[in-house]
Amino acid sequence: MVKEITRDIKQLDHAKRHLTTSITTLNHLHMLAGGVDSLEAMTRRRQYGEVANLLQGVMNVLEHFHKYMGIPQIRQLSERVKAAQTELGQQILADFEEAFPSQGTKRPGGPSNVLRDACLIANILDPRIKQEIIKKFIKQHLSEYLVLFQENQDVAWLDKIDRRYAWIKRQLVDYEEKYGRMFPREWYMSERIAVEFCHVTRTELAKIMRTRAKEIEVKLLLFAIQRTTNFEGFLAKRFSGCTLTDGTLKKLESPPPSTNPFLEDEPAPEMEELTMEKGDLDQPKKPKAPDNPFHGIVSKCFEPHLYVYIESQDKNLGELIDRFVGDFKVQGLPKPNTDEGGAVLPSCADLFVYYKKCMVQCSQLSTGEPMIALTTIFQKYLREYAWKILSGNLPKTTSSSGGLTISSLLKEKEGSEVAKFTIEELCLICSILSTAEYCLATTQQLEEKLKEKVDVSLIERINLTGEMDTFSTVISSSIQLLVQDLDAACDPALTAMSKMQWQNVEHVGDQSPYVTSVILHIKQNVPIIRDNLASTRKYFTQFCIKFANSFIPKFITHLFKCKPVSMVGAEQVRQNWHGAFALWFCHKTRILFI
Repeated sequence: MVKEITRDIKQLDHAKRHLTTSITTLNHLHMLAGGVDSLEAMTRRRQYGEVANLLQGVMNVLEHFHKYMGIPQIRQLSERVKAAQTELGQQILADFEEAFPSQGTKRPGGPSNVLRDACLIANILDPRIKQEIIKKFIKQHLSEYLVLFQENQDVAWLDKIDRRYAWIKRQLVDYEEKYGRMFPREWYMSERIAVEFCHVTRTELAKIMRTRAKEIEVKLLLFAIQRTTNFEGFLAKRFSGCTLTDGTLKKLESPPPSTNPFLEDEPAPEMEELTMEKGDLDQPKKPKAPDNPFHGIVSKCFEPHLYVYIESQDKNLGELIDRFVGDFKVQGLPKPNTDEGGAVLPSCADLFVYYKKCMVQCSQLSTGEPMIALTTIFQKYLREYAWKILSGNLPKTTSSSGGLTISSLLKEKEGSEVAKFTIEELCLICSILSTAEYCLATTQQLEEKLKEKVDVSLIERINLTGEMDTFSTVISSSIQLLVQDLDAACDPALTAMSKMQWQNVEHVGDQSPYVTSVILHIKQNVPIIRDNLASTRKYFTQFCIKFANSFIPKFITHLFKCKPVSMVGAEQVRQNWHGAFALWFCHKTRILFI
């Protein structure tokens, strides 16, 4: 019953819907037909301003007729729209070719309103039209550059590389003044011109450097790289780099403050030259600066020639090591001043200052294979420093028998002396030990910095473990020399003790001369070593432990040699060592030294 009652109402609803659709479609058809006629007429009259608005409307209306393309009249209108778009594209390209001829010697004095409107249409047409316009304009804009800086021109060489960058700055200023309003802002024409200039420059510089490779010197190379990286830095300040990713444009979050990128010229910053004091690598890391999207866009061409820089650093470091050796011979042994003794050698700080400067420079030039080559150079001269400056200047012992210098027995007379290191030599050993300890710590930090600078794929090739082991060997040798010296100084006293006729001792007396001699040597050496190793207390502790481990077994051995021993003699031995030496050594070593 309900269906019967609403049957007529349902028919009316369908009729109304169909009628509304028909009227809407008819209106769209009327708009499309009229729009196509107007579009063709305006295209012939080059009324690009009106065409830009009309074309977008016609294309929007045409979308409603996609399901009606089977109707001949609708298909014909669609084909007329496509033909109008093709004609517009060809006509706009012809207009730009006429305004900016590829072989032209002069450009128009200012932008054209017709071309400005044509760019608005190019945004609606096939993207290839816009790309063609951009390509032709940039090519015409840089045509003068290719002529002025041809390979056979004097200004094309590296010593005049500044002129290239000054030229593009002037061109960008000229573009902003004359054509800045002609192209839509979202085309980023200033950046596109700068990027294309960089690509052309990199190609041209690579070509001329291959031809004149023998003329490239390290100073000239560094000058060219410095100026180039400065220019890349300027580009990063002025542009977002949104045109660098496969031609896909990224919209800026906020508009730049000025449309003219190079009106205010800034002084070029010098290549970073940092100095490094002791412990400088321990400073907290500064936050990383934002990546420069233009880094390497030109300077990449210098990388094949960085072997010139690496060879130069090899030569400079070799001369630096030779100078260190010469300075050490001139200065001689350090003065016996406990305030200065044991200090790190100045040459050590100078070496790592130079290392850091080289590392910073090279990382600005390349983070690839050149950094690995520079690391190899670093390894070479770290080993040479350890061998020639540190190990090579350690005092030599006069006997090959365990490093001992004692050749005769100690006479039982207080104040008798034996051959041993002088105070100056002890200070020198402590100074070399402190220097090796600083080199060990700083080399580890240098390895970490190199790994930060180099490409991730090359990190595993940065390894300074061998050099750190070399400095550890120097430290061990220095401690061993100190132990051997004090041990050798005490050895004659122990020998004298074992040679005594203990069975003939009739009275227990005061402390024997050989005990006094041992205490005297310990009192003389240990405080000097302690004061000169004030900055490296852990190695002084190692010295004390190693000396105790060496002296006590030797003392026990010589003690067993004291036979036959009478009861009175045994009491004298106990009186000597327990009362005079053992208590002093154990107590003083624990309290004063360690």
